[in-house]
Amino acid sequence: MPPRKRTRSYDSAKIRAAVLAQYAQVREAVAGLDAERLAADSALGGWAVRDLVAHIAIGVQSVSRGVQRPAPAKAEHTALDFPFLTAPFAEVVAEGSRALALAEADLVTFGKAVADRVAKDLAKAPDERVIDARFGSITLGDFLVTRTLELAVHTDDLNRSTGLAIPIEREVLAASTRLLADALAVKAPGGAVEVRVPPFAVVQCVEGPRHTRGTPPNVVEMSPLTFIRLATGRTDWATALDAAQVSASGERADLSELLPLMG
Repeated sequence: MPPRKRTRSYDSAKIRAAVLAQYAQVREAVAGLDAERLAADSALGGWAVRDLVAHIAIGVQSVSRGVQRPAPAKAEHTALDFPFLTAPFAEVVAEGSRALALAEADLVTFGKAVADRVAKDLAKAPDERVIDARFGSITLGDFLVTRTLELAVHTDDLNRSTGLAIPIEREVLAASTRLLADALAVKAPGGAVEVRVPPFAVVQCVEGPRHTRGTPPNVVEMSPLTFIRLATGRTDWATALDAAQVSASGERADLSELLPLMG
């Protein structure tokens, strides 16, 4: 895992509201899918749409599971560590999602129960509460930031898989973009390249001369959703460039060796 830098601050009330609101958006949209569409292949290889829906529920449900378990003595990780910790658990997560998809006949009803339970647990648990997540201990506040990333990524997966147009809450998109931008700066520390993801994030990264005045010589710019897709391996650098989804100027403005950030 790359060396840690200081984690940026997030507005707790906005993050909590955004997590619940985004999951409500997903549940409402999924309620309109019939059995055939749920059984269809998703945009994720080897996953049915139903598996993806179950996976989103598990990601939200993990908030309650963390709060209900005994609190660890201290937090081992911050939100900024999360993008570098997911790869070893990918297969276990996939298996758990498929198992839930098989076990729950009505994922919409199950999802409503998950949302209600999480809302109740959040009402009584402070951000400082340390919880035991799959990848290690973390404060609830930081864990909720990681849930915005999970929800942004998988809402987009669901849209691409079904043709739905589920909105992504602005705060979910903002927090996800900022978390991944900071992770990029951790993975490739430096000041040679300025990465712009308007309107949410600007970071400098990559070793080399740091630019301090005027227009930087190496600039990369893209939309939040394009950045999230690149950072999570949903698309690749060459494809995004060819589709004019990324603007890259300067001899160092090639991030193909740094992306994706998450396995």
